[in-house]
Amino acid sequence: MKILELANVDFSLRHFLLPLMRGARARGHEVVGISAEGPLLDVARGEGFRIIPVAMQRSLNPRAHIPAFRELRRIMREERFDLVHAHMPISGFLARAAAKAEGVPRIAYTCHGFLFNQPGSFLRRSLSLGAEWTAGKFTDTFLTVSEEEAADARRLWIHRGATATGNGRDPALFHPDAATRTALRAEMGVGATDCVVIGVSRLVRHKGWPELLQAMERVPHAHLWVVGERLASDHGEDLTPHFQRAAAALGPRLRMLGYRHDVARLLQAADIFALPSHFEGLPMSIIEAMLSGLPVVSTDIRGCREQVLDGQTGLLVPPMQVAPLGAALARLAADAPLRQSMGAAGLARARERFTESAVVGRTLDLLGL
Repeated sequence: MKILELANVDFSLRHFLLPLMRGARARGHEVVGISAEGPLLDVARGEGFRIIPVAMQRSLNPRAHIPAFRELRRIMREERFDLVHAHMPISGFLARAAAKAEGVPRIAYTCHGFLFNQPGSFLRRSLSLGAEWTAGKFTDTFLTVSEEEAADARRLWIHRGATATGNGRDPALFHPDAATRTALRAEMGVGATDCVVIGVSRLVRHKGWPELLQAMERVPHAHLWVVGERLASDHGEDLTPHFQRAAAALGPRLRMLGYRHDVARLLQAADIFALPSHFEGLPMSIIEAMLSGLPVVSTDIRGCREQVLDGQTGLLVPPMQVAPLGAALARLAADAPLRQSMGAAGLARARERFTESAVVGRTLDLLGL
């Protein structure tokens, strides 16, 4: 079969779609990728995948998407795909609509988080629900990464066959490593007994960075490693003032590490993983942290609470609240045995439920590949 895997930006294709593309190719299929152009497409291209760049806007204004919709129709008309598998809310709607218009035999969609479940105006959430409901009518296979959102899709009649696939990462890459921990902590100037909190995500408001930065002021002596950057396509508040204030308050305890290709090594050298998001699908970063043997402090929201067992593999706190987040971090920072026991429990849970090979295999089976 000739398959199209489509996402909005290069970050999404690199981190969410590429394992599926590898798996489908290993089963003998021809796989083409589409996303907006970006440097992270070099990885897929370096592995021999053909990637067609299409500029897509992250906007709810319908007029902004007319050029991309026309381009997608042209590509689908010329390429004659057997299956179009779309991802992300806006790019997923455009791709499914274009595939339907061009008569693609099979149309699939994976939801990585419904926009109508995210904070926003009533109009924004209503438009999102309407778009999902409309596109669901011509979607043959409807997948979600989260069990809760699969239930939402069935309950709201978006798609009665919605099925959760989960997310997964490779335990051969993400795993505890004592030697790497020792070497990297020495390289970073962190003592063997110092506590390191690490956060890995885009530097956007809804990932909870302002709350985390303030919470770290309540965790004396602990270090915070910030891994990530703001994408060119990201909207919303510029967090620079928040990081500047945190730098003044935390001093050398704050390390801004930017976008990194060695996230696995950084996780191996840390002690606690923090992701205080306001909304999520089923975050890959939590899976990476669990596979690395770290206890996770996150928010009690969709996705995260499917991964983190509160009090067993980490701690869940209310979103957008500094005090509970600070208390959870301080509790773990002060108790190395608790960190170790929760990290070990999270590692076992991740290896059982969130491995890349199992999730990719399940997804490909559901797609009929």
